Amino acid sequence: MRQRIAVVGGGPGGLAFARVLHRHGHPVAVFERDPAPDARPPGGTLDLHEGLGQLALDKAGLLSEFRALSRPEGQAMRILDTDGTVLRDWRPRPDDRANPEIDRRQLRDLLLGPLDVQWGRAVTQVVPGTRDGVVVHFADGRQETFDLVVGADGAWSRVRPAVSSATPHYTGVTVVETSLDDVDTRAPALARLIGDGSLGVYGVNRALVAQRNSGGHVKVYAQFRAPLDWHTHLDLVDVEAVRASLLALFDGWAARVLDLLRHGTAFVHRPLYVLPVSHTWTHAPGVTLLGDAAHLMPPLGAGANLAMLEGAELAESIAAGEDLDEVVRAFEERMWVRAGRWATITAAGLERLVSPNPAAALALFDEVQPS
Repeated sequence: MRQRIAVVGGGPGGLAFARVLHRHGHPVAVFERDPAPDARPPGGTLDLHEGLGQLALDKAGLLSEFRALSRPEGQAMRILDTDGTVLRDWRPRPDDRANPEIDRRQLRDLLLGPLDVQWGRAVTQVVPGTRDGVVVHFADGRQETFDLVVGADGAWSRVRPAVSSATPHYTGVTVVETSLDDVDTRAPALARLIGDGSLGVYGVNRALVAQRNSGGHVKVYAQFRAPLDWHTHLDLVDVEAVRASLLALFDGWAARVLDLLRHGTAFVHRPLYVLPVSHTWTHAPGVTLLGDAAHLMPPLGAGANLAMLEGAELAESIAAGEDLDEVVRAFEERMWVRAGRWATITAAGLERLVSPNPAAALALFDEVQPS
């Protein structure tokens, strides 16, 4: 009999896992707490790396479709000083597909394909080690049993407590996100400033980052070091109050840079949390984790890529028909090494990008961007 397998979480990692299993003809149950695919905004654009996210899509048989949707021009990166001076302006070659961008919504729809996701199935607890297998408890009071449950349910995973007592901790860096719609028509000067890809402006312990999505949509991220309760004097649903607070925080920056905040339509508070860099756990038969559930790290381009590759690799190994528990053990050992390396890199990167010394951010980009 084929193993009963479930994945909790319908993000890039969970869907990559399910899609590769589906390609190999192996059934898998996908549980997602959101009631529908469009229940909440999908977030900004993602750059999928050749040896990570793109490799996962290749394993799923979706690489050519991804290339038709992705935006290689989105790899462009422009760095400004706080006075508006352009310090760096990197533009990709026309044939450069190392890290092309794709909107999260487009990626999700691509991965969903024929998958039968069970929307609105919020998991409350996972209990391994029962006689019949791993028991998954749902918010509606029901429960189901599986041979393997994969936790791909993000930072506040409900699967993680089955194998680990670790909980995310605050980095000291907060992000407030806003959006600009139809920017090329409504704010053409700002659109030209942002360019085809991303724009970064770095000051003392704060930064403004703009990221172009498709269809004239731009995500803007105000990043700054602050206590977790910095906003207690604010009503975060009061758009104008949040805008005024942010404009005061970035006071003295160039007017054309602050237009990124002036044109924002709504603001979302996103304090950055991480798991310990070397997060591992004692192997528990029938349960494992991937993506943010396993190794939450600063959002510097690695998280979704790692989650997708982990999901695809684990699915391929399962589909090969080897002993399920041995497959999961080997997967965890590989994941811990690779994720630990990336967690170290991204933690150091966050320290340099939002730091007392803005030159550290520029030096970081000089190291990672092509000369």
